[in-house]
Amino acid sequence: MSMSTDIALRASRAAAAGGRLREITQREFQQLTTLIHEVAGISLHDSKRALVVRRLGGRILELGLDSFGDYHDLVRQDTSGNEMVRLLDLIATNETHFFREPAHFELLEARVFPAWHAEAAAGRRSRKIRVWSAACSTGQEPYSLAMQLLTHCPATDGWTVELLATDISTHALTLAQAATWPADKAQEIPERYLKRYMLRGVGDHIGRMRAGDEVRQAVRFGRLNLNDETYPVSGQFDLIFCRNVLIYFSAERRAAVIERLTDRLAPGGLLFVGHAESLHAHRSRLTPVAPTVYAHAA
Repeated sequence: MSMSTDIALRASRAAAAGGRLREITQREFQQLTTLIHEVAGISLHDSKRALVVRRLGGRILELGLDSFGDYHDLVRQDTSGNEMVRLLDLIATNETHFFREPAHFELLEARVFPAWHAEAAAGRRSRKIRVWSAACSTGQEPYSLAMQLLTHCPATDGWTVELLATDISTHALTLAQAATWPADKAQEIPERYLKRYMLRGVGDHIGRMRAGDEVRQAVRFGRLNLNDETYPVSGQFDLIFCRNVLIYFSAERRAAVIERLTDRLAPGGLLFVGHAESLHAHRSRLTPVAPTVYAHAA
């Protein structure tokens, strides 16, 4: 019997039984959190039990299962890996907004961009900029960076901007690529960028806004699991933003991720982490240049 046929049969039986989900046991919670940690590096402690129940319960009933243990077994047995992707979509926290943690964007404008311009004028660097948003969620971070980079390093002055945005959640990436948000999100965007790069919805799209072509064309999206041992990413980057995701990793997994990210930093490139994240234990290759901003020491 195929996996899809088995799921359909279970769904039919669950519907007939009223679709009741049994309460999660400690063993089932540990099974699921162990699986999530193995695959994604995300550590979920007992305090996250309600979150796991809330986010997975609907999917478990949709599949025709009545227990978290059965769902764990199904994910383990799904050789396609599709249900693991779905599980991670449900578990991933996709909280974000435009120009989050403004000090980082202020640092770019006040110190980084002027230094790049001076180095380019002196022939010490190229005018090609590569940036990676390594946990891009629904896209506000990479589009914020794109707006700022296109403004301060314009093509008319010979600059080329390449911006890669990745995330583990396929659902978040779909929303990011759509580049459409409620119009009230406009208040998060500085006026000079809002007028130039964002489009206001009309007709059926009233109450929505969308990123304009120039911004959308600057960003390339792809799915990437930071917990994987290798990253399908080529070359090195001048800036890597990996903010507010490392806090979900165990210390061991976090160290491995930081090493892999540092490998992708160009000499002198900058790594930006979240306001609650510190890399003090990884100072051999990274030098702090501002709070939660580190330069490649190589």
